[in-house]
Amino acid sequence: MKILVTGGAGYIGSFMTRRLLDGDHSVVVVDSLDRGHRDVIDGRAAFEEGNLLDNDFLKKVFEKYQFDGIIHFAGFIAMGESMQRPDLYFSNNTFATMNLLEEARLAGVKKIIFSSTAGVYGTPSKVPINEDHPKNPENPYGESKLMIERMLAWYQRIHGVSFVALRYFNAAGASLDGRFGERHTPEESHIIPNVMKAALSGSSFKLFGSDYDTPDGTCVRDYIHVLDLVEAHILALERLISKKGGFYYNVGTGKGFSNKEVAQMIKKVSNVDFSIDMVGRRPGDTDSLIAATDKIRKELGFEPKHSDLETIVRSALLFYKTRSL
Repeated sequence: MKILVTGGAGYIGSFMTRRLLDGDHSVVVVDSLDRGHRDVIDGRAAFEEGNLLDNDFLKKVFEKYQFDGIIHFAGFIAMGESMQRPDLYFSNNTFATMNLLEEARLAGVKKIIFSSTAGVYGTPSKVPINEDHPKNPENPYGESKLMIERMLAWYQRIHGVSFVALRYFNAAGASLDGRFGERHTPEESHIIPNVMKAALSGSSFKLFGSDYDTPDGTCVRDYIHVLDLVEAHILALERLISKKGGFYYNVGTGKGFSNKEVAQMIKKVSNVDFSIDMVGRRPGDTDSLIAATDKIRKELGFEPKHSDLETIVRSALLFYKTRSL
């Protein structure tokens, strides 16, 4: 199949591109490089540099290539930033996706896999969270993703588009050989890269919030290794090949770790006893986000292979040891 991968110069998108190419698919990467990195784009893929907000650019891409499906990663992902600049998130995430859906419709592309988020749920009323849980985002990032899910549902109903919305919990880790990993610009907001920076530089780490309703007072999250995450997309693509409709799946492990537990694992794996400074809460964070994974396991046969916390941390450490953070 010929697959359009938007955001293919980003963390998850670049892993997805390599996985598709290794599976003998043809890939076209579209990325503005605003926050992506050209050097992570696999040389076997075609690359078109441009922004999804540019209708003329998108039109030219769809005229140049005949796509069998789209895997849509492009978007901003920092919850804290979205609380400061909601305009960026509704523009770059929601409006840009509206352009993509329209050009896909005009080109007759009816298979779309969307990179959604557990942030659509907000503070859960019960944990683990299943896909039918009420959707109450608590930041513009989560809201922008939920709006896209709703647009996809209408495009499915009106135009016959088939889609899978994968609600990621916390993507983490690096390739097992340490060659590829997580790099976000302009600022890294995820805990594992930031704790790694403290461990490898000998500096202290600022941990946001110690008064959450969790066993140790710090946020609890469900971590999924990026290699397992891209396999979920392969399974989602197989679902769209065999069955039409709109599908929603959590992508996690069903087990959560607190921020303190993550920091302790990094201390163990790195063998560095760095200091942790407790500071105030970060706006938009919720207490616990843990996936109910029964649906994706049953319907897609998804089984994470690399998502134990130690494997995630060891792979990330191997990556960060080879470059500056």
